[in-house]
Amino acid sequence: MPELPEVEVVRRDLEHEVVGRKIKTVEVDGVRSVRRHAKGPAFAACLVDRRITGVARRGKYLVCGLDNADALVVHLGMSGQLLRVRSAREPRHRHTHVVVTFTQGGQLRFVDPRTFGEMFVTPTDAAGWVIELAHLGPDPLDAVHSWEQFGARLAARTTKLKPLLMDQRFLAGLGNIYSDEILWAAGLRWDRSGDSVRDPEVRRLALAITETLQEAVKCRGSSLADEQYVDLFGRPGGFQRFHNVYAREGLACPRCRHVIVRERVGGRSTFWCPACQT
Repeated sequence: MPELPEVEVVRRDLEHEVVGRKIKTVEVDGVRSVRRHAKGPAFAACLVDRRITGVARRGKYLVCGLDNADALVVHLGMSGQLLRVRSAREPRHRHTHVVVTFTQGGQLRFVDPRTFGEMFVTPTDAAGWVIELAHLGPDPLDAVHSWEQFGARLAARTTKLKPLLMDQRFLAGLGNIYSDEILWAAGLRWDRSGDSVRDPEVRRLALAITETLQEAVKCRGSSLADEQYVDLFGRPGGFQRFHNVYAREGLACPRCRHVIVRERVGGRSTFWCPACQT
């Protein structure tokens, strides 16, 4: 599943490619991708003749502002891709479910083989917020808070660190890959409880969150072997080359040379080093 860095890469690409463009037509082939709307034509009617005014991100959600104070919200789900094509004549991926054509030419296509992703149009409030996303916690890249504030939030939770980091109500945007990488960078076990983390460890964890995500964005995200994540132009990311623990079971830890292990927790694989994550 694309996580915060991958969605941020797509957001930055969209900002350059679609802001200011007017939507000419919208085709929907597969109503599951627009399931919050009654039918495909109802979704299309919300977008035709609208101009995109900006592109924001809330956790793993993309929020494209429209010139009537509505927003087009996109969640990529497990396998979703947004692809910018210059010509409508370019062949379509067989799992293309939504096609947005601009009056100035070119298209934005939503591809989603597993159909867990979605697109919907909804009103925004005076500050441009989307009520459907109000449940999300602070964004690790956008939110401004001190490590003391972060530590206070950790201290109030008895949840284990990995599921806590992946809880979208606690922090918005982290998933399986980056929670493992962040905990390795901070030198913390995945199964420590939030309230067990002491001040020096809180500082390490806060720094690891920021630095890991920023580096991942610089490398344009992580694309695994299936390459289900690609950027707006269909190119894979490069941060997977710098993963320290994720999907590295049986290999040496880059920090201490101990063997990295994998544990199956809640239906997910967790990769960590038992020697230097304490």
